[in-house]
Amino acid sequence: MGKNGWLALLYHTFFVIFIVAPLIVVALVSFTDKDYISLPFDGASFRWFVAILNTPDIIDAFWLSIWLGLGSATIASALALPGAIAIARHRFRGRETLTAFLMSPLMIPHIVMGVAFLRFFSLAGWSGSFTALMLTHAVIVLPYSLRLTLAALIGMDRDAEMAAMSLGASRLTTFRRVLLPLIMPGVAGGWMLAFIQSFDEVTMTIFVATPGTTTLPVAIYHRISQITDPLVASISTVLIVGTLILMVLLDRVVGLDRVLIGKK
Repeated sequence: MGKNGWLALLYHTFFVIFIVAPLIVVALVSFTDKDYISLPFDGASFRWFVAILNTPDIIDAFWLSIWLGLGSATIASALALPGAIAIARHRFRGRETLTAFLMSPLMIPHIVMGVAFLRFFSLAGWSGSFTALMLTHAVIVLPYSLRLTLAALIGMDRDAEMAAMSLGASRLTTFRRVLLPLIMPGVAGGWMLAFIQSFDEVTMTIFVATPGTTTLPVAIYHRISQITDPLVASISTVLIVGTLILMVLLDRVVGLDRVLIGKK
């Protein structure tokens, strides 16, 4: 803060207000006492937060999104870890091709991937299953986990590994007790980003999901297309508050500086 002049601080203040203002407006709208989106309103009410509990479809979609995010982020992290080690530590023919292949879900439009996965799972007989949906999410969130794991590996000093192996530790022991703890902030940050992306994914999920595997973003999308009421705003407010609480807990337990930027 002390290294910036008043003009830079003023600019960043307005920039933060510009970014946060839509979230504040959504939160305010969720407290309306009317049956339609209104701001300002006559009196504040919690009726639309209570309405969430009285909407079983939303509750079921929320828990399905949670389990889907947990499963897909874990699969993506499990695949990204050996891939990142191979890319960062070894030089082999096709290394750049492998990296581009693993990162390709970032370059392919999700609507194209949705149609492709729909066709593939229909032919395989997996259409509409939770497993198929989790595998598709694992594919699209893999690049996020891979990038942070790669960053942790590339910026790590290998002296500790070399010392452990010179003292007789096996490769497995060195990986489990030296390498993995050192890169854990990158792995955890990649897992977190993968979970967030999976939880928020809607474009591709619309093609793969069925009425029995409807995620929360898809349920919100369908509700907006049919009904215009403040229930969606109240759901968004709950998600915003929940995200803030998770970030605070993560900062207390691990530290956001270690997870997001790899600071030791």
